[in-house]
Amino acid sequence: MEKEKIKALYFDKITKLNEYNKAYYDQDNPVISDYKYDGLKIEILNLEKKYKFLKSKLSPIKTIGYKPSGKFKKIKHKIPMLSLSNAFSEKNVVDFLKKIKNFLKLNNDHEIEIIAEPKIDGISASLHYINGQLKLGLSRGDGITGEDITSNLKTIRNIPIKLKGTKFPAYIELRGEVYISTKDFKNISHKFANPRNAAGGSLRQKDSLETKKIPLQFVPYGFGFVKEKLFKTQSEFLELLKKWGFKVGQHINVFNNIEDLIKNYIDLENKRSSLEYDVDGIVYKINDLNFQKRLGYISNSPRWAIAHKFSSTKAISKILNIEIKVGRTGALTPVAKLQPVNVGGVIISNATLHNEDEIIRKDIREGDIATIQRAGDVIPQIISVNINKRTSKSKKFVFPHKCPSCNSKVVKEFNSNTKKKDAVTRCPDPNYSCHAILKEKLKHFASKDALNIEGLGKKVVDNFWNKKLIKYSYDIFNLDLSILKKFDGWGEKSIINLKNSINKSKKISLDRFIFSIGIRHIGQENAKVLAKYFLNVQKFFEICKKINTDNQNHINELYTIDGIGFSQIDSLKKFFLNKQNIIVVSNLINLLDIENYKSLVKKTPLSGKSIMFTGTFENNSRSELKVIAENLGAKILSSISKKTNFLAVGSQKSTTKKINEAKSLNIKILTEKDWNKIINK
Repeated sequence: MEKEKIKALYFDKITKLNEYNKAYYDQDNPVISDYKYDGLKIEILNLEKKYKFLKSKLSPIKTIGYKPSGKFKKIKHKIPMLSLSNAFSEKNVVDFLKKIKNFLKLNNDHEIEIIAEPKIDGISASLHYINGQLKLGLSRGDGITGEDITSNLKTIRNIPIKLKGTKFPAYIELRGEVYISTKDFKNISHKFANPRNAAGGSLRQKDSLETKKIPLQFVPYGFGFVKEKLFKTQSEFLELLKKWGFKVGQHINVFNNIEDLIKNYIDLENKRSSLEYDVDGIVYKINDLNFQKRLGYISNSPRWAIAHKFSSTKAISKILNIEIKVGRTGALTPVAKLQPVNVGGVIISNATLHNEDEIIRKDIREGDIATIQRAGDVIPQIISVNINKRTSKSKKFVFPHKCPSCNSKVVKEFNSNTKKKDAVTRCPDPNYSCHAILKEKLKHFASKDALNIEGLGKKVVDNFWNKKLIKYSYDIFNLDLSILKKFDGWGEKSIINLKNSINKSKKISLDRFIFSIGIRHIGQENAKVLAKYFLNVQKFFEICKKINTDNQNHINELYTIDGIGFSQIDSLKKFFLNKQNIIVVSNLINLLDIENYKSLVKKTPLSGKSIMFTGTFENNSRSELKVIAENLGAKILSSISKKTNFLAVGSQKSTTKKINEAKSLNIKILTEKDWNKIINK
């Protein structure tokens, strides 16, 4: 096809998409089905991928339907609205309860009340009531900052503007789900792909009168900030909600054993299609709020709750081809490119094949007819292929022996823990120059959980990389943004927005910085552990640069940090062995305002002190003791060194060796009685 004909075809599709967008968003009158609309978008994106000369400011890559950032005022949540960890099997639920009992130091036969609540597939929102009056309503946003959608939330009929009765806290933030019932959705199904999309789009209307036209409902499921807590359990809280005038979710029950939990799960999944709203699982919460407080949070989710997901919606599609993607850690991930198919209201055109072993086990080939599912209703994957529909020309897929990006010979690393080779195939990147890895590191660096540079998403990074504008993360801050005026889709406003976003990202916490540089095995939790230990970026950088020297003290120091093990230390060594990585980190330190780690607690006897626990304590597990100590500003160590300030010794099973070692180093020893005095102050 000639270049001009390709352009004509492309811009014809772009024009049609723009017309459909206008009808859908501006006139609230969609003129084609969601399936056809999504199909058109996929056609445009495929053309853009195949022909790099195709560009338009109206491309689906650059236009977002309900982008909220320009419409609503952003407000920080008083307490973050975190997501939940997921369980996909009975074993996951058993492990969840086992970890809770271990953390709380409860016997296996100790019965804990678990409240099971259907997980409504809607849009999360929070309502702030002061003296019983609804004063503020926020969207979940990114969990840290939400959008002020008070006017839109006030149009929802079953949200009380004033709480009923007189017994309610002076200030309470209620959290819940905005949804459209399956019955009401039937009347507007021609406008939206599914009820969740309908609820999300309606809440983000600029004009609250438009929101009012949609039959939205709200079901509260929890609370954030609360002054004067009047309840001791989640079930008591839900009963109070009814008295305050709220509609509480159906099929909520309290259980105290795994058998009844699973029986309830199976029963509700069988009833799933008959419920008044879409549900994608059941949320299990520890009913006792005191236990919830003790359990606390890890990274982005609470320890005291988990979502037990229902089995996924499935569909059939054809595997057009299999592509190999190279990630920032060098992992080669096979991805099946599919004929677009609607799976549970979402158009799917890609599905992960995980690794070479998975392809061999399921005998997946290009051209196969496959059964697709969204794991946990989220990640698309291939369950099986229909061998009977395979053609005579079908060939087994041969996994590449060389990296498709840099041509290095790929490897499967030996795992010292399992004593086996890893299932994941990796590019070893021997010269630290694999373009795919470098590009993925840039995407990670700019991502929401790292520097959170708005306007520098994956597609923009790809574009800037292809134009040789950026190669390393520090290039982002030296970018001549005026050059973007030459490119389609970059107007003065979008350039200014990107400039402001880049400047805003320069101020960053130490843990987010450590996470952002993309060291393998250093996720958000490990980054926080390192930040708490080193306190400032200079100390972190100096120690990490020296771990490849002959001085064993630096390695030993890392081994003392509780939560940092062989895999993390080995990754740190390999990362800082690369001179280019040292240059990148050094330049970033000079360019960024990296905040020292700050403890949010008041001054305590443990503030800034290093402590190690040994033995068994009477009332708390060691896991809980570590959390308590961290909340009091202490650093947790896994072994004794000269830098240890305290050795806390339990009344049972304490090792004489560690006590003697502490005495020889003049480390203060805390008995269980001493420890209890500190935490009870």
